[in-house]
Amino acid sequence: MEGAEMQDFIEVWLEVIISLCYCYAIRNIIPTGFKRLLFVLPVVCFFFYLPLNLFSPHLGGTTAFFISWLANFKLLLFAFGKGPLSADPSISLPLFVAVSCLPIKIRKNPPPNKPLNHQNKENPPLKSHQNGQIKENPSRKPREGPLNYAIKGIAVAMLVRVYDYSEYIHPKFILVLYAFHIYFFLELTLAVSAALARAMLGIELEPQFNEPYLSTSLQDFWGKRWNLMVTRILHPTVYEPTRNFFARVIGRELATLPAVFGTFVVSAVMHELMFYYLGRVRPTWDISAFFLLHGFCLTAEIALKKALNQKWQLPRLLSGFLTVGFVMTTAFWLFLPKFIQCRIDVRAFEEYAALGAYVRNASESVLRVWPGH
Repeated sequence: MEGAEMQDFIEVWLEVIISLCYCYAIRNIIPTGFKRLLFVLPVVCFFFYLPLNLFSPHLGGTTAFFISWLANFKLLLFAFGKGPLSADPSISLPLFVAVSCLPIKIRKNPPPNKPLNHQNKENPPLKSHQNGQIKENPSRKPREGPLNYAIKGIAVAMLVRVYDYSEYIHPKFILVLYAFHIYFFLELTLAVSAALARAMLGIELEPQFNEPYLSTSLQDFWGKRWNLMVTRILHPTVYEPTRNFFARVIGRELATLPAVFGTFVVSAVMHELMFYYLGRVRPTWDISAFFLLHGFCLTAEIALKKALNQKWQLPRLLSGFLTVGFVMTTAFWLFLPKFIQCRIDVRAFEEYAALGAYVRNASESVLRVWPGH
């Protein structure tokens, strides 16, 4: 990364912070509804524009995800008095900014001196209506912690070294390496963002992934394990309004199906936009095809579960194999090749090389001035 790119990155985030300060200022002045929406829309449009000033896959990609997707969707909820930005009227400005544009969700700890859910008969395990199904929250907590993230950081570093020998590796296997690289990089990026927010603001944060390789269904993968912040932000902004609309037409039970598919339509559009920020090339709609295919299959899965009334299920080992196999196969077919078509991988490796050279030069400079060297 060149110094000019880092300067552009800093300038973009300064503009983001100023824009969010403006939104914070109007929350007690402009009433919620369409009037506040009119004041928020210029910021939403500005946040769609800002990532175009960044050409680095790492800096530009993460910035686009944080502000063009997460912040914009949260600001749209904020305009109508909903979402995390409106949950606490006494929220401070630093916390408002952090929650706006970072993939974090503040944990709600149980009240003191009160038994946990599984110990309290009057307070059964929490359930959610996500993706149209009433589901118990998973009792197994994600494996988070410094050691877990350190291992994944080492894995990313090893993958970068392996890419030096890519001419000797089969292209299909390179796609497999890309799949692991993307997963590790996303989890590390989101974990670092969460750690910074915890250190600066003193808040506890939930992880963004929950061992997606253990998924036993598409509903389990997309609803409870993969990129959970996107799931949480799409639920109130797309899923709930779509379900409420169709509930008046076909009934609440069936309305969950178009709501799920509509959520994947919006996700497809947003992913196409993210890839445009990364590659600056005309869309080929392979990414949209990936998410629309998964949206259709997930909708069919939910409909089948409703028809069977949960009376028959595949063995967990078999369902897990089929789920992960389907996700990986469709990713190799439609999703991962986009990184090569847009030359995102080449530009990312160039940044890794530049960063490695910078670290080596800095280390040599330190050793030269260190006593005894």
